[in-house]
Amino acid sequence: MAERSFKKEVLKLHAGDGDTFQGEGILAITKGLLQSGVAYVGGYQGSPISHLMDVLNDAQDILGDLGVHFEASGSEATAAAMLSASINYNLRGAVTWKSTVGTNVASDALSNIASCGVTGGAIVIVGEDYGEGSSIMQERTYAFAMKAQMWLVDPRPNLTSIVDMIEQSFQLSEASNTPVFYMMRVRGCHVTGEFVAKNNVAPEFGTKNSVTPNREAEKIILPPHVYQQEQDKIAKRWPAAVDFIIKNKLNEFFPGKHKDLGIITLGGNYNTLIRALQRQGLADSFGKTAIPIYVMNVAYPVVPEEMVEFCLGKKHVLLLEEGQPEYIEPAIHSILRKRDIQTKLYGKDLFPRAGEYTAQVTLTGLTRFLEVAGYSNDKHSLSVDDVKKLSSPLSDEEHERLLSVVPARPSGLCTGCPERPLFSAIKQVQKELGPFHISSDIGCHSFATLAPFNLGNTIMGYGLSLASSSSIRKALPHKAISIMGDGGFWHNGLSSGVVSAVFNKHDGILIIVNNGYSAATGGQDIPSMVEPNNLIATTMDAASSERDDSVSIELACRGAGVKWVKTVSTYSIEEMKQTLTDSLNTAEPGLKVIIAEGECMLNRQRRIKPLMKNAIAKGKRTVRARFYIDPKTCTGDHACIRISGCPSLTIKPSTDSLREDPVSYVDNSCVGCGVCGDNVHSAVLCPSFSKIDLIHNPSWLDLSASTVRRSVIGWFEKYDAWKRPGQIL
Repeated sequence: MAERSFKKEVLKLHAGDGDTFQGEGILAITKGLLQSGVAYVGGYQGSPISHLMDVLNDAQDILGDLGVHFEASGSEATAAAMLSASINYNLRGAVTWKSTVGTNVASDALSNIASCGVTGGAIVIVGEDYGEGSSIMQERTYAFAMKAQMWLVDPRPNLTSIVDMIEQSFQLSEASNTPVFYMMRVRGCHVTGEFVAKNNVAPEFGTKNSVTPNREAEKIILPPHVYQQEQDKIAKRWPAAVDFIIKNKLNEFFPGKHKDLGIITLGGNYNTLIRALQRQGLADSFGKTAIPIYVMNVAYPVVPEEMVEFCLGKKHVLLLEEGQPEYIEPAIHSILRKRDIQTKLYGKDLFPRAGEYTAQVTLTGLTRFLEVAGYSNDKHSLSVDDVKKLSSPLSDEEHERLLSVVPARPSGLCTGCPERPLFSAIKQVQKELGPFHISSDIGCHSFATLAPFNLGNTIMGYGLSLASSSSIRKALPHKAISIMGDGGFWHNGLSSGVVSAVFNKHDGILIIVNNGYSAATGGQDIPSMVEPNNLIATTMDAASSERDDSVSIELACRGAGVKWVKTVSTYSIEEMKQTLTDSLNTAEPGLKVIIAEGECMLNRQRRIKPLMKNAIAKGKRTVRARFYIDPKTCTGDHACIRISGCPSLTIKPSTDSLREDPVSYVDNSCVGCGVCGDNVHSAVLCPSFSKIDLIHNPSWLDLSASTVRRSVIGWFEKYDAWKRPGQIL
């Protein structure tokens, strides 16, 4: 299960020669792969290319008909290792993951394949989610491309360019015997448009046609071959790549009337640049520009001949290179100065050294360039001062006032998330025993480092929480606590964390959040996923799924040598508190593993809601649980919110004129998980929570019971109203 299905959209992949293909960028990428005769595809989901994996997964019938092999890889390293098929054989292959963290994980295999080179075209489609859209450290793929001598393609974000560059990237890879990075930003992945399709091409060799085993000793990554491989990168592969780029015009030149000016941009930034030029009256919405533009659809390597051709005769040239440190700017300076070309190059001196080049940032940098180049306001629409006024409609004082009134809204867990009660339990135990050192991990559970839980000291990498706590464990008053998800466990945590901890006699605590999916990236399947049954779920209890322990986290831990393993339902807060306390206090040596089980509520709702809606429409009796807070009993302390933070748990004005503080309130988004009520009981808060059942298509017994309840409650209310005037206050 994934958060989005492409079952209908993938039918467009059947489009043939001359057909108009319409859709998103990720669909265009897939179509480009099929048109290029790809033989195998793999990858590891991660934003912004999670949906690319979902498209490929939903298109397996089409892939199978063509003889294309597809698999969802266990990690980015697993995916990168797939590219080895292109070393000895004329097989075109593509793998995908999120950069730069994915590239870091895959670096060993990537360095090896970049060293020995490829015969068949090999592409790595990386999701370059840089800037505010990124959930990771702010780094770029460019550094790895330079280090490993892999070419980096950064296409203009329109569907025609995206598809054309897929095929040309395969050709570039084969012409230079080098694997290629194909970089896609979030906006490029989800841009919509159309292009003229070609027929899908079945691979020459694939699942339907076998290859003859072929061994080439010179491609083994061992001395003395590696010394020659390094020489081949520079003496053969690089010149071949540059020659192919020039002859096939992978980079683009757009002419303009102001011939003494020029702008150099990477393909991914082209649309933003055109919009900035349009704001200045120097381009139209179709891309016709008054200032010449050189678009580097191949970001690496830089092509000296094209750079000289573009800059020669120009007085001022602006470079748009996002991120830091700058790599392209020094390269251009070197090319121009060695040829004694005195064109003035501007880059980071006019643009921010770090951060995403948004529309506002690009417009500001472009305007500064126009002014330092001596172009007065009568030749463009906006001055630097005009652009600054566009950056925010608020003054600094108004900003401060706004921040003082509007509360901060940190990223949080979904309504009913099974991880919420886990962190509530940890918070309660911490209050009793003192502060813990908690090594956090990548995944939904990383949100526990934010309010209201504020739990977690570090995040080192996917599945690395247990490894990261190893060095501090002996200096702490309590056992070190590490938290990782089931996805992180299978990705890296079992080998680098659990096995290492057993080998090194790590006396710490590992909590594995088993929510059944790779939830943070959209709910993709993982090895330990529990297959839900097909019955219509009428309640929110845990019994609506059937266990399938064929790939069990608990058995994997025990197989690795862990003796102390407990599996607990995350929604059982008291049991979770007791289990955590026992793990902290036990004298038993070795690693303690707590498996906190509870299905991802977001995926559960995606699965259950259509079933319930269908059942209601058919007149079947269905029950949905939710919680209610009695406003008369609520103290207005709001400790229930601070200990849970559920989005459905909010506040509303008190109806009691003697109480100024608002009371807590559960809105209709409640999924009835019961965490708020259990927290109130476990933490000994006010007894204002009640569970209610919303019944659709009630039976005669339900209606009769409701009538009796209403009568009894009404009698007590009348009695209370009669008695109250005579009470002694």
